[in-house]
Order: sequence, then structure tokens, then C-alpha cells
Amino acid sequence: MRKCVQPLTSGSILKRMFFFALPILLGNLFQQLYNTVDSLIVGNFLGSSALAAVSSSGSLIFMLIGFLTGISSGAGVIVSKFFGGNDIKNLQSTIHTTVAFGLVAGILMTIIGVVFSPQILILMDTPESVMQESITYLKIYFSGSLFFVMYNIFVGILQAVGDSRHPLFYLIISSIVNLILDIIFIAGFKTGVGGAALATVISQIISALLCFIQLIRTDESYRLQIKKIRFHKNILIQILKIGLPSGIQNSIIAFANVIVQSNINAFGEMAMAGYGAYTKIEGFGFLPINSFTMALTTFISQNVGAENYERAKKGAHFGILVTVILAELIGIVVFIFAPQMIAAFDSTPEVIKFGIEKSRTAALFYFLLAYSHSVSAIFRGVGKTVIPMIIMILFWCIVRVAFLSITIPITKSIQMVYWVYPLTWGLSSIVFLFYYKKSNWINAKKVDK
Repeated sequence: MRKCVQPLTSGSILKRMFFFALPILLGNLFQQLYNTVDSLIVGNFLGSSALAAVSSSGSLIFMLIGFLTGISSGAGVIVSKFFGGNDIKNLQSTIHTTVAFGLVAGILMTIIGVVFSPQILILMDTPESVMQESITYLKIYFSGSLFFVMYNIFVGILQAVGDSRHPLFYLIISSIVNLILDIIFIAGFKTGVGGAALATVISQIISALLCFIQLIRTDESYRLQIKKIRFHKNILIQILKIGLPSGIQNSIIAFANVIVQSNINAFGEMAMAGYGAYTKIEGFGFLPINSFTMALTTFISQNVGAENYERAKKGAHFGILVTVILAELIGIVVFIFAPQMIAAFDSTPEVIKFGIEKSRTAALFYFLLAYSHSVSAIFRGVGKTVIPMIIMILFWCIVRVAFLSITIPITKSIQMVYWVYPLTWGLSSIVFLFYYKKSNWINAKKVDK
């Protein structure tokens, strides 16, 4: 039987990486649409206050989920390495350990999110006018945490073995379901922001189940068997060794972004709504970055597993180039069309003003964000995650928080919040450039150090 999934260890680097990354890009597009539809419908049907409530929840959601996605990225590196090296026994152990981890983590995330999100919103200085709606949105959202976590686990496994098509199909289906349910719940049943959260949860359940069915029905070497789901200690240690730094990095950076959001909150509802609308647009701007960095990590992991070290190096250079160029082209589009894009979420003049200011401060610097993420993805692909974690935490957390702590009390200007991102992207890119050029980032004898 011909394999439907081929390793990325042979053939044209350009074609293999492009056709692997393209479904990821389209999948990320639908994932972003999935998230954006909520804001579009909420902003247009429920108003600025409701949009502010949904928008202010984004940083908190990523802070709680980012840790687990970091761990799952570590699992993906191990899966890719064993798949590329055709090590079926360890591949199976890794897949079933990863799923077991996801089940436990998803249950814990549900409890933490539902119980503690109100207290965290208070610490974020969320305005009283949107507090109750924010709590409602988050409690419903986190009630479906198990399915959010398992979806990311399942997609991580599929993409790690080079299957980026099935996750795309499932995302398209769930995005359509989300759109229909948003309209039914919000416009039809008048359920408010709770309806938006419920629509997202139901849609995520559907996509997680579709991925699960694909994994248990495949005849490939990465087939998931329910009776084999358990922890393999040696594999779990490897996953944590690579994934834990990424998870810590995601959570700490997300925590810094929560602090950034709390600074935005201090400028009132209109600022929250405008900034929130921009973050949805920014999500689209980050699509090529996310897509090609995911492709980079998988490509390099598989080729390292197959000991194709020169091919891994060539793929790294190609991935960086494509990611940086695409990100900057999108940044130019965002800069030019910011007024129309922000107005699609909320036509309130003050909201549009805040959104445009943020857009035109950050958009032209997307290439810096792309470079930092690309180099980090390359090091993650060879299992070297500690140094990228330190660089990211230093600039995207410590420097961000310090900058805002010093400048906001002095200037009382929201512009300082806008500029903190391009500033820290640039600093991290300078350090990553030096590290990438000077370090022996791929070593045939020590690829997992």
C-alpha cells in the first residue's frame, strides 16, 4: 500500500516545505477566522463593551493554554525525529504518551480556567463595565479546555509526521460550524458573549473528534490505539526536556502580554476595543510566521532523525527567507488598509482611532517578529530549546514589563504600549542573528542537547 504521508527527508526542499506549509497556512487562516468571527459578530451585534470583554480575554487564554502548546511542540519534535528515522517502536510510544499527557493536562486546565479566571481578570484591572461579560466568556470557554488541548495534541501529531492536509479540512469544517452557531446564538437567540464562547467550544469539540477519528482509523505507523494510551517514562522525559522550555517561554511571554493588556485596560473601553480589533488583524499578519515556523520545526526534526544534516541546514535558510518576506508583505497591507480593517469590527470613531494607531506602529516591523520566531523554530527542531527560551523571556517579558513600568507612569501615553512590541522584536532579532551565526546549531553527534 502506498503511504499517504511521506517524510520530508527527500525531494525538492522548496516544493516539499512549501506544499507542507501551505495547508498549515490555510489552516491557520481558518483558525484565525474562527477566532475573528466571534469578534466581528460580537462587535457588530453586541457593541463596543462586549467586544472589549471578548478582546481582553485573549491574553489570559493564551497564558493558560500557551504552556501546554509548548509541551506539545516538544512532543512534535520527538514524533518527527522518530518518524523521519523510521523508528516505529519509539514513534508509537511517543504518540501514546503525548495523548495521555494531553488528557491529564486538559482536565487540569478546565479546573484552573473556570475557577481562577475571575480573580485573574481583577488583577488585570479589567473595567467593571465589562467584568461580568468577561467572566461569562472565560468560564464557558475554559469549560471546553479538554477539547482545545486534545485538538492541539492531535494536530501536532499529524503535522509532525507531515500530514498538514487533514487538520486543514477539519478546521474548515469547524470554522463553518462556528460561524453558523455564532449567528444563531448571538443574532438569533440573543445569548450575548456567552453564546460566542459556546459556539467556539462546540466547534472545537467537532474538530478534535475529527482529528481523533483520523488517528485511530489510519493504517500508517502513527496510528493511535486507545488501549495503548499511557505514560512511557523515558519518552515523557524527552518530551519535557524539549517542550518544557517552550511551555515556560509561552506562559511567561503570555504573562507579560497580560500585563500589557492591563495597561491597555487602564485607558478605558474604547482603547480595549480598538486594541482588541487590531490583535485580530495582527493574528492574520502572523499567519505566515506561524505556518513556516511550524513547517521549519517539522522539516528539521525529520531530517535530523534521518541524519540528513546538510538538507536540514538548507531548509533552515529557505524557511527564514520565506517567512520574513511574507510577514513584511502582509505588514505593508495591514499598514495601508488599517482603517477599513478596524472599522469592520467596530465603527465607533474612537475605537477606529486606537486601532489605527496600534496598526501603524507595529505592522512594518513584522519582519523582525518573523526572524525571531524562525530561528527559535530551527533550534526547537534540533532539540535546543533552552537558549531561545532565555532570549525570548529576556526581551519579550522582562524588557517589555520594565519598559512599560518606567514609561507609562512618566508619559501617561498609550503610545508606549504600542511601541513596546516592535522594540522587543528588534532586540530579540539582533541576539538571535548573532546566536544563529556563531553557534553550531546542528551537530551530527549532539542534535538533542
